[in-house]
Amino acid sequence: MQWIHPKGWARLAMIAACFLAGSSVALGAFAAHGLAHQLSASYLAVFKTGVQYQMWHALALMGCALWLQHSGSRWLRAGVLCLLLGTVLFSGSLYALTLLGMPKLGMITPIGGVTFLLGWSCLMIAAWRYR
Repeated sequence: MQWIHPKGWARLAMIAACFLAGSSVALGAFAAHGLAHQLSASYLAVFKTGVQYQMWHALALMGCALWLQHSGSRWLRAGVLCLLLGTVLFSGSLYALTLLGMPKLGMITPIGGVTFLLGWSCLMIAAWRYR
């Protein structure tokens, strides 16, 4: 995504963060009110784990959006992309697993977790190099 202007990265990260945070609230409400009697307790817990990780990473992306206004570091941009992809893979696979009842989708979840770790590592490098 070399074509995105440095300030555009901040905008992209903030839009993604707001979308993820808002949809996390909606999904949490859906779990509490719509799924509570439809899913087993263990599947409901799995769904709620997806919601929690989505919200935490949405908040991290908001911080990244603010940071991107001061630095266009490639490590920072890579971290943003990894956090976005990690959220889709991790939380998305947990939602799909519980709603579709397909346990094999759970094999995608660890890939999302590794992507989160890569993202946090990129952010750590960006912080180390920040001047």
